Amino acid sequence: MHHSSFPRSGEPISKLGFGAMGFAGWFGGNANDSESNWIDSLLYALDRGVNFIDTARAYGNSERIVGKALSQWSGTRPFVATKVENLSGQRGWGTPVDPELAHPPGHIRAGAQRSLTELGLDHVDLLQLHIWWPTWGVTGHWMDELQQLKQEGLVRHIGISIPDHRSDMALPLVQSGLIDSVQTIINIFDPVALDNLLPACVENDVAVIARCVLDEGGLTGTLTEDTVFAEDDFRYGYFDDIVPRAVYLQKVDELRQYVPQYAGSLAALALKFVVQAPGVTTAISSMQVREYCEANIAALEEPELPAEIHELLRFKHRFIKNFNETKIFGEYR
Repeated sequence: MHHSSFPRSGEPISKLGFGAMGFAGWFGGNANDSESNWIDSLLYALDRGVNFIDTARAYGNSERIVGKALSQWSGTRPFVATKVENLSGQRGWGTPVDPELAHPPGHIRAGAQRSLTELGLDHVDLLQLHIWWPTWGVTGHWMDELQQLKQEGLVRHIGISIPDHRSDMALPLVQSGLIDSVQTIINIFDPVALDNLLPACVENDVAVIARCVLDEGGLTGTLTEDTVFAEDDFRYGYFDDIVPRAVYLQKVDELRQYVPQYAGSLAALALKFVVQAPGVTTAISSMQVREYCEANIAALEEPELPAEIHELLRFKHRFIKNFNETKIFGEYR
């Protein structure tokens, strides 16, 4: 397993991170949605060298399941990151809300303490705000509380998750030096973060956690015109309400020319593109079963993409979609 370093501490972080959003059971109740599968997959990933786990209070029972898996793990403790959800009723995913409503005094602390209980830990390595908006500025009660939790040792690092594709919104906060990490969308179709955010993070020693690296599964190459998602699947509408599915599939097909010369599969191409982006600390991917872990790990064992191919993918195949405009998601993702 290839590793990077967490900028502020220097500790090794696996370039492939385990995204535990899948433990929320948001995939339409498919055959992979079983706690035993999820725990087996996480333990397998840890055994294969993945040492970064990303979960959240908003992901249903995800923290509890991660904690259960960790209680069965006898190896070196992994780097565990979680997120504080917005106060119930203050959605704010597509529209900025007042930070005093989203995170009133005590809410961040209560969320952090609940996370520790669910995870079975005495501290988390990284606590992130699941939603942050630039209208909040870089200081306020929310920042004071995060810093206080850090000083008390309940969290080691603090960060934010950017709510949509406009990664530049986080530049002032990154440049303030007050946060240790940023989580943002990065994939072949949406590489905007590589333009300004990643260079700023490198300059300011801020870790970058890349999410949506396979564009909600669209970049696996398995989506077809006949694929149907159940209404309780969080992907329901994603591939149709933003753009016509035929248009999306055409964009995916344009990427197949790079397989197999530069990658063993379309998913491997997509994952390698993100991992190789300068400044990316780790790329998280939902891996509900060990087969997904095996495929992702195998992708990172392939030769790297040539620099010219990486640049070609970055600039030729941009296909940016703002899911906030369609309001197809709930509060979190």
